[in-house]
Amino acid sequence: MDVIEAIGNTPLIELKSVSKGLPNKVFIKCEHMNPGGSVKDRTARAIILDAEARGVLVPHANPKMTIIEGTAGNTGMGLALLAVSRGYRCICVLPERVATDKRTALRQLGAEVYVAKAAGIKSPDNFRNVAARLADENGWFLTNQFHNPANIDAHYGGKGYSATGPEIFEQMAGKIGAFVSSAGTGGTITGVGKLLKERLPHVKIVMADPIGSGLGEWVNTGTIGPDGPFVIEGIGSASVPTNLHREPLDYAEKVADAESLAMVERLVKEEGLTVGGSTGVNVVAALRVAARTDLDGPVVTIAADLWDRYRSTAWMKAWEEREAKGVVFMQPAQPKT
Repeated sequence: MDVIEAIGNTPLIELKSVSKGLPNKVFIKCEHMNPGGSVKDRTARAIILDAEARGVLVPHANPKMTIIEGTAGNTGMGLALLAVSRGYRCICVLPERVATDKRTALRQLGAEVYVAKAAGIKSPDNFRNVAARLADENGWFLTNQFHNPANIDAHYGGKGYSATGPEIFEQMAGKIGAFVSSAGTGGTITGVGKLLKERLPHVKIVMADPIGSGLGEWVNTGTIGPDGPFVIEGIGSASVPTNLHREPLDYAEKVADAESLAMVERLVKEEGLTVGGSTGVNVVAALRVAARTDLDGPVVTIAADLWDRYRSTAWMKAWEEREAKGVVFMQPAQPKT
């Protein structure tokens, strides 16, 4: 077995503390336990294997072939791991706002890191546009996670490797009332949502979206919402990526940064889950959905990544400062009913 075969088949566990008193159980798929520490290992694997199957990439070629991606860090980690094991050069273009921990980890894995200045998606300076331009100018393979359909395959299945959606269906023995997930590229919620809707027409597919992102409004109304600031990394957007499909989605829940970060601390201290900020968004939304009385089964959500890549962020530093002062806990976020 090599690293690519170690991706997936992650455990699914019940959240017993944070969901206490709700009418429906809540389960979380522990994607932070993948080799690269996030659900995006699946995306990286699917894209690389697809490119190799099409002859676009050749493992261990001499000279090395180059892959490049515009990433908030997690897809880059997956790509960097696979690049090491399959003999590719890996370049990651990160937005300026991303935690410095991710830059350090990527460099330590052997990836080359370019940091793009803060810029909207329509600007040529946007990290995704910088990656696309560098790929075009140099003949590098742009993995293109926001638009590459192999990203959806990573979660829908049918390509010869274990995918997120079928794993969840099997682990829950087909008893699922709702699936809740945030969206960055859209691959996870689209792929899992499509698979579950085909097998369980009654299931609710709910997007968890940070306040400040426009995607939740797009799901609920068909029109992208206003672009505003938020601190949660790797999810939300002011534009709709090709891999985010509205058809399988029922509605979106908007979640504030403060609720998300308080939930991260609860997940660490009450459930023993060492997860990052986007998982807080997922769980806050999942608890709201679990408060419904019209579901036909439990709620499933995603533990998207590990906490270790956020040590340098203001929110985690504030947590450490409180601990040093003997302040044990933030005010727990209560689910809205």
